[in-house]
Amino acid sequence: MFEFTDVPDADRRGAGVRYPESFRICLEMKNLAIIPARGGSKRIPRKNIKPFMGKPIIAYSIEAALQSGLFDEVMVSTDDDEIASIARQYGASVPFMRGDKTSNDYATTTDVILEVLGKYGRDQTFDTVCCIYATAPFVTAKRIREAFSMLKDDIDSIFTCVAFSYPVQRGLYVKEGKIFMVHPEYLMTRSQDLEVIYHDAGQFYISNVKSFIANGSFWGQNTAGLILSELEVQDLDTPTDWQLAEMKYSLIISSNE
Repeated sequence: MFEFTDVPDADRRGAGVRYPESFRICLEMKNLAIIPARGGSKRIPRKNIKPFMGKPIIAYSIEAALQSGLFDEVMVSTDDDEIASIARQYGASVPFMRGDKTSNDYATTTDVILEVLGKYGRDQTFDTVCCIYATAPFVTAKRIREAFSMLKDDIDSIFTCVAFSYPVQRGLYVKEGKIFMVHPEYLMTRSQDLEVIYHDAGQFYISNVKSFIANGSFWGQNTAGLILSELEVQDLDTPTDWQLAEMKYSLIISSNE
């Protein structure tokens, strides 16, 4: 159904990639990339391996992780044999299948990450963990390296974010057939004078392992955001979202030619 492209093993750990001296500490850490990809998907069937611009969408996340040269292991966490097969053919490892508790509709990303860390912990440990969603075709090796470079003594986790396209201070709600401003005090404020508000871009999340376990989340007191442009971000919950994402992707490709 798909054509597969091999990724050289040398790309797994920085071979052939030039980094600034300040980035050396990231390569000295043991880094694990986890790509969660459950088989079930209600709104878009088989979403995690649905073709996107000519190849299964999960391939983009795998390739970006491998090409970053940062990870000792790039693994896919799945309960689905077909997803596991496609993941391996694109260069990821699938050392074990998900357990029953992380394969149902109520399992969280944290549940999946903790399961993976626990299973790896029997044989090896990691300093940092990076969760990359399987449906993130805009993720790039460059952005992953950029996020890793933000890890410092006072920053132990990073995730991607993007500005709301419209000022949230001007939000509206409907009550009894009438419309009201959530914050009427901003009615006369110029848009350019309103504070920019961001939301999670849903691409990838990085944390040192100790912080992740302590917080039970990629979010903590020392979290930073890697800000993306609107062109790099698109929800993929409906067929219309999918079409918009392919249009954006085509625009990015054409602008780079």
